[in-house]
Amino acid sequence: MPVSPSAPAVPVIALTGFLGAGKTTVLNSLLRAPGARLGVVVNDFGAINVDAALVTGQVDEAASIAGGCLCCLPDHGGLDEALETLSDPRLRLDAILVEASGAAEPLAVARLIRFTSAGRTRPGGVIEVIDAIEHLRTVDPPGTDGRHGPPPPRYGAASLAVITKTARLPVQERAARVTTLTRRLREENSALPVLEAPHGSIDPALVLDVAGPEDPEGELPLAAVTRAAREEAHPIDHQHARAVTVPAAGPVDPGRVLDLFEDPPHGVYRMKGVISVETGRTRRRFVMNLVGRHAHVAPPPAGAAGIEDGLVAIGPHLDADGVRDRLRDALAAPTGPIGRGMRRLLRYRRLSE
Repeated sequence: MPVSPSAPAVPVIALTGFLGAGKTTVLNSLLRAPGARLGVVVNDFGAINVDAALVTGQVDEAASIAGGCLCCLPDHGGLDEALETLSDPRLRLDAILVEASGAAEPLAVARLIRFTSAGRTRPGGVIEVIDAIEHLRTVDPPGTDGRHGPPPPRYGAASLAVITKTARLPVQERAARVTTLTRRLREENSALPVLEAPHGSIDPALVLDVAGPEDPEGELPLAAVTRAAREEAHPIDHQHARAVTVPAAGPVDPGRVLDLFEDPPHGVYRMKGVISVETGRTRRRFVMNLVGRHAHVAPPPAGAAGIEDGLVAIGPHLDADGVRDRLRDALAAPTGPIGRGMRRLLRYRRLSE
């Protein structure tokens, strides 16, 4: 099958967290999304791919890296090779999930993904998984005086934090523990969205685009069976993501859109969409993506002519009316020169390459 050279870059989502935090459980909750085509990179600390055997669900293509911590692989070749393989446009993957070793530092993982030699990928966020029971004894313990020092730098790399295993805490302790962990996380990363996932399940719509409401006919039919069996044993208890969609009536001021992306509404974790800009000589379209605080700007892929201009904001805790007002303001028709905004947009475009 011929592949368009303008095929969109595949987002690479990193799952990080200390040993035993529940990364594989979170990964499986994402893999159970019907209709999504996902690739997986599982990094194992050791020579045997133990974690790969625990990954179940809808995996279209998998790559495993063995032999050590993700950030310590010689020449970073293992990850680059895996991402190069999985981002092949012929696989038509919606996203690639990288489950890092519990010994890996999220800052290093994020850096490897951002600067990978796999040219058909883009950063899709870093999900830091937090063990509600053990985290304050292992990753972020207080000193001998009972006080916490500066928060760990790993918090700064996260674009989303997921607090797991709260179902194992006494009911009267859960809210206080989540509050304490959230406060510590935001000391280092003030705008970090924080989710509580008592059994490790999160809404896939929050972090990836689901291609369809149902599994493709004839593709991996056991995925649905696996999903049903696991959900019967572990009911989905995640908080559903909310989405606000605002169409654009015509060309926009790119500066106002970038102002929105650089200062997104409270509770928004992702934004995406297509905008048109009238330069005076021609009209150009751009695909906009935001994950956490990381913006990506790209030209539209082949076949995007039928996609309506506009933006979608997604998050777990949205003031829908307030978010809709912000999107409408950003997508309003230009009221003056757009030269400065266009230069900003093209700078983002260059940095996204």
